[in-house]
Amino acid sequence: MKLLNAFVILVLLQSCSFDNKTGIWNSEKNLSKKENNIFKDFESLNTKNETFNKIIPADGNFKFKTTKAIRNYEWKDIYYDQTNNFVNLIYSDQNKLSFKSKKISRRTIKDYILSVNENIITTDQSGNIIVYSLKKKEIVTKYNFYKKKYKKIKKILNIAVEDNKIFVADNIGYLYSFDYKENKILWAKKYKVGFRSNIKISKNKLITSSENNDLFFFNKKNGDVMKLIPTEETIIKNQFINNIAINDNISFFLNTYGSLYAINNEDMRIVWFLNLNQTLDLNPSNLFSGNQIVAYKNKIFVSTNQHTYIIEQISGTIIHRKNFSSEIKPIILKDYLISITKNDLLVLMNINNGEIIYSYDVNQMIANFLDTKKKKIEIKNIFFVNNKIMVLLKNSYVIYFNINGIVEDVFKLSSKINTNPIIINGSLLFFDFKNKLSIVD
Repeated sequence: MKLLNAFVILVLLQSCSFDNKTGIWNSEKNLSKKENNIFKDFESLNTKNETFNKIIPADGNFKFKTTKAIRNYEWKDIYYDQTNNFVNLIYSDQNKLSFKSKKISRRTIKDYILSVNENIITTDQSGNIIVYSLKKKEIVTKYNFYKKKYKKIKKILNIAVEDNKIFVADNIGYLYSFDYKENKILWAKKYKVGFRSNIKISKNKLITSSENNDLFFFNKKNGDVMKLIPTEETIIKNQFINNIAINDNISFFLNTYGSLYAINNEDMRIVWFLNLNQTLDLNPSNLFSGNQIVAYKNKIFVSTNQHTYIIEQISGTIIHRKNFSSEIKPIILKDYLISITKNDLLVLMNINNGEIIYSYDVNQMIANFLDTKKKKIEIKNIFFVNNKIMVLLKNSYVIYFNINGIVEDVFKLSSKINTNPIIINGSLLFFDFKNKLSIVD
């Protein structure tokens, strides 16, 4: 009986919308018309389908119209920009190590790095904020906010940068603003719970979430709470990290419970929400997992434990639900989604009709290209550069696929990749396992 009640409550919650502007659910008549679709969505969320594992060759007549490659000069967000989506970037493609720095820290540095005004910004487990000048080829700022009583605590700093200000939200519960040019703290606040997500900057607001799945809107000028939105908390903490994307002044928040929220950044009110968790049973084996939300035009893209969802941005309606998922966020270009699934299939999908244009076994494609035995790869990240799909492996190999999914090149970088790479002014930048900055042109 309890399970039945929980089922009914969750269905009712998923049907709720707080958006009075669109007029989608502003009358009982409209609600009754959509009732069947709501239950259909819920049924699809809880139906376990066999994982997609098909090889689908590209049609010989298929022509992919890509976007113009751009030269990128800054990386102010850990997921590249507000939408978390990559664009077609210019890369010099010589694949030669042009520079390697000295070790910048003795402690483990965070996986994500930023770049602004020809500086590389990173943090380490001691709580150091490190600013490395690409011009001077040296550390220009190294600052630690924390007192001795926090010395033995492993610090996880989530950062975002705007102009010369670095905004930090940590796992201890501190939120602060640091001016790296003046080398001073502008303001600092201590909250009762640690933070556990990326930070987004929206006009005068900082947006982030706590480890209890509370979503916060802070005043960017002083760190005061402007709005706190509590969401579902999970009893057992998993490896999934809450994440936020912004598109058209709407924040999209995915929490560890598997719920996706849309919030208007102006009035800070919930527009809609839905749950993408595959089960109501929160045993450790059934905990929610996924990767970063990606926003593109009027759609939201989320990959969870087993499925990839395409969701309409205004209403929260599920447009497509595909039975494949990935460890890394997809790339959306024009009308297509590019993804490498958990079972190592390179997939190109039309985001409008859900059609799989092609699907190839990455491991087999690489083996065929090298004329060697098939082995399993471990992916670090993917980019779209110079109209090609660039796949970086954890062992520092790089694979180029053309837009039709055919392997064009396989090579190994001369420096080992540790952090997630970024592309600045046509160069690939990352830190190796010795905390040395590498620049590959």
